[in-house]
Amino acid sequence: MTTRFRAAVLRSYEKPFTVEEVALHEEPADGEILVRIAGCGMCRTDLAVRGSAGRTPLPAVLGHEGAGVVVGTGGPDTGLNTGDHVVLSFDSCGHCRNCLGAAPAYCDSFASLNLFGGRKENAARFTDAAGGELAPRWFGQSSFAEYAVVSARNAVRVDPSLPVELLGPLGCGFLTGAGAVLNSFGIGPGDTMTVFGAGAVGLAAVMAATAAGAVTVAVDRHPERLATAERLRAIPLHASTADLPDRIRRLTDGGTQYALDTTGSPELINDALQALRPTGHLGLVARIHTPLPLRPGSLDRGRKISHICEGDAVPGLLIPRLTELWQAGRFPFDQLIRTYPLADINEAERDCEAGRVVKPVLIP
Repeated sequence: MTTRFRAAVLRSYEKPFTVEEVALHEEPADGEILVRIAGCGMCRTDLAVRGSAGRTPLPAVLGHEGAGVVVGTGGPDTGLNTGDHVVLSFDSCGHCRNCLGAAPAYCDSFASLNLFGGRKENAARFTDAAGGELAPRWFGQSSFAEYAVVSARNAVRVDPSLPVELLGPLGCGFLTGAGAVLNSFGIGPGDTMTVFGAGAVGLAAVMAATAAGAVTVAVDRHPERLATAERLRAIPLHASTADLPDRIRRLTDGGTQYALDTTGSPELINDALQALRPTGHLGLVARIHTPLPLRPGSLDRGRKISHICEGDAVPGLLIPRLTELWQAGRFPFDQLIRTYPLADINEAERDCEAGRVVKPVLIP
């Protein structure tokens, strides 16, 4: 079987995406499904490919926050049926120690499967209109497209009454922020948290912390994003605030118990550590590209720092929880989304990079 459809192809690290005809060859293999994409979020991880120094093979179809409808299954054991609405998340091997221990984000093969072009045996071939090979599935999806073949393991069935075209970001960006709060930190009523960086991940953390009953501070440099954080019931603080750690300590009754850095800025990471109360926990979700010298005393008195990948989430558990919170009006992620036709992917990228939109969602 060959399925032909439109997709946004990145052919050069420096040039725009091109929307063109591509083809998937062969039926979905055992354990795989074919999904008609209804919408796909644009994540900064997609855009970071431009700076990956050749580590991500090109040409490629990116996109890893897809959602849509199952239109084909490979074998009887996928657990999904034609017509099911699904949110797609990251790929994992399913059999390493961490996968078996309910930590698929720390899969031994995470990098090769999701980031650097790992191709599973017998995976369907992906080509352009001229027959040229495209890179293997990005994050197990390549969902900047009208269709995607994915492992059933990284597809999560959702309520068909929900607007599936908006749900894709629950598979990565919103999953990461909310998961850090609900899984990594286990935040509850009366806790305090400070988020550094009020983008998609940071604002998802704000929403989840508010839903959990925490007092939350949001730090950013963009007034519009601080205004959004305030609408979501966080206390806004500009990143240039004088004596920022001291200001946070005053707002959180002696120091924030939890801090989440989404920026990767060594200066803000040090501010976050100094704002923690004794036994406080700082989680990092951004990749740090420079040395990270810590100020003296930063990790004294039980304070700790850890890296958090994909919100420590099991997607099949967290995504339904987030949709339930959204239905209850307690996780209003739709307020962060702006939709674009797939044909306008380059405009969406420009708006994302300029900070004019928190979460672009592309509609094929």
